[in-house]
Amino acid sequence: MGAQAQAHADAFGSAVGEIWKSMSGLSVPADGLSRLQADYLKEATEVWNASLHAGEAEAPKLADRRFAAKDWLGTPASAFTAQMYLLNARTMMQMAEQVQGEPKTKARVRFAVQQWIDAVSPSNFLALNPEAQRKALETKGESLSQGLQHLWHDVQQGHVSQTDESVFEVGKNVATTEGSVVFENELFQLIEYKPLTAKVHDKPMLFVPPCINKYYILDLQPTNSLIRYTVEQGHRLFVVSWRNADDSVVAKTWDNYIEDAAIRAINVVQEITGAPTINTLGFCVGGTILATALGVLAARGEQPAASVTLLTTFVDFADTGVLDLFIDEAMVQMREMTLGADSPKGPALLKGQELATTFSFLRPNDLVWNYVVGNYLKGETPPPFDLLYWNSDSTNLPGPFYAWYLRNFYLENKLVKPGALTVCGEKLDLNNLDLPVYIYGSREDHIVPATAAYASTQVLPGKKRFVMGASGHIAGVINPPAKGKRSHWIRADGKFPGTLDEWLAGSTEHPGSWWTDWSGWLKGHAGRQIAAPKGYGKGTRFKAIEPAPGSYVKQKA
Repeated sequence: MGAQAQAHADAFGSAVGEIWKSMSGLSVPADGLSRLQADYLKEATEVWNASLHAGEAEAPKLADRRFAAKDWLGTPASAFTAQMYLLNARTMMQMAEQVQGEPKTKARVRFAVQQWIDAVSPSNFLALNPEAQRKALETKGESLSQGLQHLWHDVQQGHVSQTDESVFEVGKNVATTEGSVVFENELFQLIEYKPLTAKVHDKPMLFVPPCINKYYILDLQPTNSLIRYTVEQGHRLFVVSWRNADDSVVAKTWDNYIEDAAIRAINVVQEITGAPTINTLGFCVGGTILATALGVLAARGEQPAASVTLLTTFVDFADTGVLDLFIDEAMVQMREMTLGADSPKGPALLKGQELATTFSFLRPNDLVWNYVVGNYLKGETPPPFDLLYWNSDSTNLPGPFYAWYLRNFYLENKLVKPGALTVCGEKLDLNNLDLPVYIYGSREDHIVPATAAYASTQVLPGKKRFVMGASGHIAGVINPPAKGKRSHWIRADGKFPGTLDEWLAGSTEHPGSWWTDWSGWLKGHAGRQIAAPKGYGKGTRFKAIEPAPGSYVKQKA
């Protein structure tokens, strides 16, 4: 144990040394810096002169929505403060772009500068925010009193409120599609949903959602539920509902989640329905878990899936977008030493709030500072929004599971390397997954970039269909047809060139949701129509345990 800890410490020290070495090699070209200084002085002078004559002409509008309120142009001082902040922000980002050095280090500098710029916006401070000051005067201080109450409430709950969480209750007004838990173990509950058609396809459907969030993102409301939509299309649907990890499962590994959860869920669906093959869907890390499980089963000579749908899923981790900034040997070593199976203090949980905070700070103005200003400075209660309620309902993960995932996928990208990865005692080779695959990526996804979703087309050997939707990681996926929102892109010739840009050059944009395209594709793999079952589960072995959404999804982190 001592030698192993020393090896971890040595590797960690070496990795930290490499970081400092890369940081010391950063520089800004002198000519570029001179141009920035000259441009800055010129623009700063213009802002100052404009502020001196603010009453002589209409003040220029501020394009940034943080300064959209008329109060920011109400006095020369406020207008000057906002305009100088925007000038300083532009100049600092231009300076960060000028930095020369190793690419990942440069990207980290840009990210850090952007985080600092967003944090110090004058809109975030009561002393500099004229809109918040006006509201305090109009309410005779009531808005400040409310803001302090909101702040204290958020300190107690451990996160910034993005919505009025008191409005929602899982099973009452979110996650309401009718069904029953028909199997459970220490890692997950399996929910079977009540058919909404007289007949169903004989090949059932299994959803594997991400374990870093609650499954009900797929079942927020009847009008935007992918779960309900799938049932309405005549599919007998089962969904994995992950346990919110606690100390009783703190030592669980990636192998446990594959063997005892994903593969177990596949087998239970087969046993309940009697179907030799089933259709499967994985969302985000749920898709990575599903692909790994099918790879393990393929290595054992089993092919239980008639088709696979991967929604915003990493299979090839070569391009992880902004998340790559957080991944290097030092960071992974630190996680292994503090959370992993070989940690000196033993395995520990990755707290859900840590992950939630990380994802929020990928878009800090939208998901952090916007609510700091509204909740605390203005004393406003954020409006009810089911998606943001789900976003705040975080989940814990076992440390060994998370540390293994970081090293083998994000850092070393082993899933796409034949034979490089051993899971559940089997060497994986995704070339063995020769089955129909529907791959979806979102154009503005900051968690699984569209380029990374598209990369699966270059890795998986079966007959493929790729669709790109508008919007981001969640809004792009949860886009029901009835809303008539957004659009999606399809390439009719069925070709998959080497890059997403090449694929897009031959694609066509279609208005509305991608769900209808997926439904048509899935129907071709769903088999014949049979009478819908009249009850849940099968016999006494898989009987109804409790109504959907079950109890696991209600566990709080």
